[in-house]
Amino acid sequence: MLKNHLRRDLQWLKRQARKDRRITVGLLAGLLGAWVHQLPAAAETSASPLLLAISAALVMGSGTAWLLAAYFVSRSLRVRREPAEELRWIARISRGKEWAFCSLSAYVAWHLLHFVTALLLG
Repeated sequence: MLKNHLRRDLQWLKRQARKDRRITVGLLAGLLGAWVHQLPAAAETSASPLLLAISAALVMGSGTAWLLAAYFVSRSLRVRREPAEELRWIARISRGKEWAFCSLSAYVAWHLLHFVTALLLG
């Protein structure tokens, strides 16, 4: 009976991990597209050195988080067969999703920085 519960819980975790992986891949693709679209327009603006440093730090932070998320998702492409390996697979997907949302947060902060700067200076 306990073995059936554990098997059912593991199956649920695997289904959830597959959903999380789809969410993460979609988020990573969307972020990449947003950065490709936004960065050329933002490079034209001139601001104070402090704002440029903050902006560069946010871009680098978002890029680093994006790369970490992509790394964890790429490590989850092969499904493992042993339960312990499956749990590590699930954890990698979860970490990838967390890093993808960190990257999104840095992108949103960067966007808000440029929006507020445009409001105050414009």
